[in-house]
Amino acid sequence: MTQQTTAPIDRIKEWILAKHEDRVELAADEDLIDNRLVDSLSFVEFVFLIQEVSGIEIDMDTLDIGEVRTLSAIQKHFLAA
Repeated sequence: MTQQTTAPIDRIKEWILAKHEDRVELAADEDLIDNRLVDSLSFVEFVFLIQEVSGIEIDMDTLDIGEVRTLSAIQKHFLAA
């Protein structure tokens, strides 16, 4: 059995960067939505990824967009220990 060593926030960052091959880095406070790194077509997949790596179920009806706008916000709201 292999042990997963990639941090949850790194998995999210890798997912975003894989969709934007012209990018090599993301700042923790970069606005993912305003900068179109996560658009309306990929948003649901993005939220499902956050759920998968955090183990927290996210209710799309009550989700505050500010909680997923930056990597820092995701870390704070869904990945804080």
